Amino acid sequence: MPSFIYVYAKRFVILLPIVAALIIVGYLVMQRPGPEKRSVQESVRTLRIIETPLVDLIPRASGYGVAEPGQVWEAVTEVQGTVVSTHPKLKAGEMISAKSVLVQINQAEYELVVARLRANIEEVRAKISELSAEEENTKRLLEIERRSLELAAKSMERRRKLLEKNNISPDEVDREERNFLQQKQKVRQMENTLALIPSKRKTLKAGLEASQANLEQAKIDLAKTTIKSPFDLRLSNVEIESGQFVRAGQSLFKAHGTGVTEVEARFRPEQLRRLLGKDKRQQFQPGVGNQTFKELFRKVNATIRLQNEDWPADWEARIDRVRETMDAKTREIRVVVAVDKPYEKARPGVRPPLTPGMFCEVSLSAAARPESVVLPRSAVHDRTVFVVDQQNRLQKKQVSVDFAQSDFVVIKSGLSGGEKVVVSDPSPAIAGMKVDPVFDDSLRGYLMKMSQAKGAH
Repeated sequence: MPSFIYVYAKRFVILLPIVAALIIVGYLVMQRPGPEKRSVQESVRTLRIIETPLVDLIPRASGYGVAEPGQVWEAVTEVQGTVVSTHPKLKAGEMISAKSVLVQINQAEYELVVARLRANIEEVRAKISELSAEEENTKRLLEIERRSLELAAKSMERRRKLLEKNNISPDEVDREERNFLQQKQKVRQMENTLALIPSKRKTLKAGLEASQANLEQAKIDLAKTTIKSPFDLRLSNVEIESGQFVRAGQSLFKAHGTGVTEVEARFRPEQLRRLLGKDKRQQFQPGVGNQTFKELFRKVNATIRLQNEDWPADWEARIDRVRETMDAKTREIRVVVAVDKPYEKARPGVRPPLTPGMFCEVSLSAAARPESVVLPRSAVHDRTVFVVDQQNRLQKKQVSVDFAQSDFVVIKSGLSGGEKVVVSDPSPAIAGMKVDPVFDDSLRGYLMKMSQAKGAH
């Protein structure tokens, strides 16, 4: 066999299996079925939604503060002396009614002063009466002496005429003239006496007024020996006992009134402004006077609430005043609310008296605003909410927030109620994407309850 034939035969033997394999693979590829065609399906997001509620919203604001007595009294002695008796309940914590005698200081020394001044006054009055009688007597005597002076003048004139005729000696004329001058001197003395009587009377009256003023002061000092309670009070820090000598200006005890208890709570200006209607919001500015503040918040109700696990309680209160300045650090307004007769409002086992030192919540509430739109805070994203339309597709909607309260916000515009608002995180939020809405009825119920509940603030 020629060599070239041998070479070709050898190559054919090698290529034959390869060609056969290619033919088989090609056949299998040609016989394989094509890819199955499937329809493209749109992705669907499951999101929680609520139907936007319309509620009778009660605007509220809450602040916190410590209860303080409306009246505080520190008993300080104004006179000195020995304490002869004290009230049997003069002990810290005891409650005493108004006008009760708490401390009695020895009055003997002050009574002697009063008696001595009264005697001085009677003495001065007697002198004034004596001076008046002396004045009347002097006036009557002056009339007689003036008449005598006239007679002496006439007698002297007759003597002078007789002297001119040489019927009498000059000595007789001189004696008569001396009598005239003596009588004239008496008249002048009486006139001087009468002239001095008004100044004497004025001096005596001034002394009388001074004695009367001293008597009044002595009576006041005498009254100060008896220390009475100026109002219904509760005692604290009693530092006096019977038999103790006290000096003027010494502190005896402290007490606070039981008629009024106050709580000074702090509020941000925007919290207070949301309690007002739109027509009054512009009138409210930090620093307004008490009269204006009370007029603006006249229809706002106040409640003081004690949060305690053992005995929670609340008291109806009234807005009493606003403090003169804002807090320099927090920029908050300090509002004082008061509870009248807190001890009378106590109910054993149910509500304790509102006593000083209790840390309380002050809740202010305004009249209900019907058909208000409320949403959870988390549902609003930079003035935008996501809603689900009738085709269950996600849409964006611009809203304007009136104010925030508790865990929700009040919508001013953009929603009218009944919209399906997304309350879960829609990220990534693509407008128009398909949504599988799940109604969160419990959240909607909670939202409606909080918008009207006492605890919403």
